[in-house]
Amino acid sequence: MSTVSPHSATPGELDADGRVTGLPADLVIRQLYLGCLSQASYLVGDRSTGRAVAVDPRRDVDEILEAAAEDGLTIERVVESHFHADFLSGHLELAAATGATIGIGSAGTTEFESHALADGELIDLGGVSLEVLHTPGHTPESISLVVRAAAGSDPVAVLTGDTLFIGDVGRPDLLASVGVTAEELGSSLYRSLHRLLELPDSTLVLPAHGAGSACGKALSTETVSTIGAQRATNYALRPMTEEEFVDIVTEGQPSAPGYFGYDASLNRQDRALLDEHEPPRPLDVVAVLDAMERGAIVLDTRRPEDFVAGHLTGSVNVNLDGRFSEQVGSVIPVGVPIVLVGEADHALEAKVRLARIGFDDVVGVLTEPEVVLATEPDRASRLSRLTTSEFSSRRADLGDSLQFIDVRNPGEVATAPLEGARNIPLATLRDQMTSLDPQRPVVVVCAGGARSLIANSLLRANGFDDVSDVLGGANAMGVAPGCSISTGDQPDSEA
Repeated sequence: MSTVSPHSATPGELDADGRVTGLPADLVIRQLYLGCLSQASYLVGDRSTGRAVAVDPRRDVDEILEAAAEDGLTIERVVESHFHADFLSGHLELAAATGATIGIGSAGTTEFESHALADGELIDLGGVSLEVLHTPGHTPESISLVVRAAAGSDPVAVLTGDTLFIGDVGRPDLLASVGVTAEELGSSLYRSLHRLLELPDSTLVLPAHGAGSACGKALSTETVSTIGAQRATNYALRPMTEEEFVDIVTEGQPSAPGYFGYDASLNRQDRALLDEHEPPRPLDVVAVLDAMERGAIVLDTRRPEDFVAGHLTGSVNVNLDGRFSEQVGSVIPVGVPIVLVGEADHALEAKVRLARIGFDDVVGVLTEPEVVLATEPDRASRLSRLTTSEFSSRRADLGDSLQFIDVRNPGEVATAPLEGARNIPLATLRDQMTSLDPQRPVVVVCAGGARSLIANSLLRANGFDDVSDVLGGANAMGVAPGCSISTGDQPDSEA
């Protein structure tokens, strides 16, 4: 009879440190969840041998190293469930820190040294083992990892990567730009999911993402489930034909941020390592202006109210509170130098969060913008924000000359449309700006007002002079009940 971990006797719950409770005594599974990217890394280890595997680690690796040390584990392998598009993984950083080997599904190739994990291959930690299942569909090289506490024992858990989520499945449409069709991957995903459904109902499901991720459209806020629960409740696992499945999982997906393709490619490459402890260098206004002349974008990370009150002309505002990395990757092109504006205490955090999506070219930080704006007012700008009544008056006055832009995701708009608004999701606004007239007034709206302010600042930074957004967004207008992250939409803010 298996003994039970002292952390708890309730299987499938997480303790305060992310340990899965109720497991056999020698088995350690820790989920390290990053809310601002809705991303889960995992540490799987064997207490009896002290050996462990890290799965889908994020790029700043201190947390997972500390977790391993707390449980007396040594990370021997780093395994990627697939080439992630939504974040730059930390396999290279973790391998450099530990000497671990890197594993990727055998259908994937890398510029760096890695081990091709074959279908059915066992990663043996002594007693605990992980069996590799080739589960393509989200990407061609996607794998899942079946965890057993002892050789020949029933599965305890399966780490599903982006193949199976809680309440959803991985979207198969992200690789259309590189010649792999959604229909081809959707068919593969259908077969992969049926393979996972052969596992016992009691098998814990541990996915790579939760609610808010653009890697699916209906992810749950829960981050642990079971095969049985998903069989009973997941819309994509209902009995249906392969054709019906492909139709349902490709319809209504949220707009993918522009950096997704960049990260998917970068995760294959041998690249520079992140120093997560070195803060950006401080800049004065002369250095900032010089960087702007050379093509840098000024990214102001302060609170919206501070940015609205006054900012350096040409700045884009994305507040650190919320889905910072994802939103920056939606509105700032890849490969462009970035000058940060914000408090000195937050500069390192901003740098690390940008590095999580591969935006490493941070020129430096301007830490006292208020002083600069006070001494050089000709370089200062303010944003226009309208109450709902002010918007109604402005719309009546301007009529058809007003460009009314809704930057919510398509799923939000379908649920609660705004009459007369043109839907351009924030993730695609930068690419669609050329379809707007910079000489005509623009009013931007979202669900609650956070994304519309980002859009407002983006348009202003790109030559649109008459731009406003609506305070409180569609919620304040009495149209939207709120941004529901359970339908794959991006919340306006998330800690």
